[in-house]
Amino acid sequence: MQYEIKQTGKFRYIEEGNGEPLMLLHGLFGALSNFKDLIEHFRHTHRVVVPMLPLFELDLLHTSVGGLEKFVHKFIELKDYKNIHLLGNSLGGHVALVHLLKHPGRIKSLILTGSSGLFENGMGDTYPKRGDYDYIRKKTEMTFFDPAMASKELVDEVYEIVNQRTKVIKIIALAKSAIRNNLGEELKAIQSPTLLVWGNNDTITPPFVGKEFERLIPNSELHFIDRCGHAPMMEQPEAFNQILSNFLSRFGVKDNNPSTP
Repeated sequence: MQYEIKQTGKFRYIEEGNGEPLMLLHGLFGALSNFKDLIEHFRHTHRVVVPMLPLFELDLLHTSVGGLEKFVHKFIELKDYKNIHLLGNSLGGHVALVHLLKHPGRIKSLILTGSSGLFENGMGDTYPKRGDYDYIRKKTEMTFFDPAMASKELVDEVYEIVNQRTKVIKIIALAKSAIRNNLGEELKAIQSPTLLVWGNNDTITPPFVGKEFERLIPNSELHFIDRCGHAPMMEQPEAFNQILSNFLSRFGVKDNNPSTP
């Protein structure tokens, strides 16, 4: 299903459904397609909001985890969202963590999947290799347990990005910012109920990273999904949606999606 991309001021976003906001933050090579199954499922019970993070639009000084967090904060303030269930994948999880630590008032729960913020394997020391399509394909396949998930369309998107010099510079800036911004013991200050969903076969933020998040975040629970890499909501959407539905049901929202078993 195609969703309308709305615009309010400088912010572009998807907003589907009604109810408490479920806000989704994508990662470094993320796109709306990453969340299509999640949006379709939860728009029946929540107001699903997906802001387009300005990965390549910010000036270089603000192309950082902190710069993205400020963008998200301004968006939330402008839209006056409250009782937000904030979900982030990969770099989006890192942005969600920084936001919650700075501005906890509007956040009801936190959901992290394959999040950076403690440890992550990059795309390799030589990444990005411009012009080498086969190399980009192999690196994109590493995101998943099943290499077939790296469709030609997805590889083409990554290839297009890494062959634009300005975008490459900003990818590197964001990746370095994520490594520098290690949250560590700060995570113990998080009070919101937190759901951690990790792929058992994640090679970018391996399973031990999920366990460390669980150890550091007081009110957290960790779920692993088998045969699954760095993007569980893409690779195992049914299992991911079921875990998230069970978590959100504790907040008094009945999941009336007929596709739920």
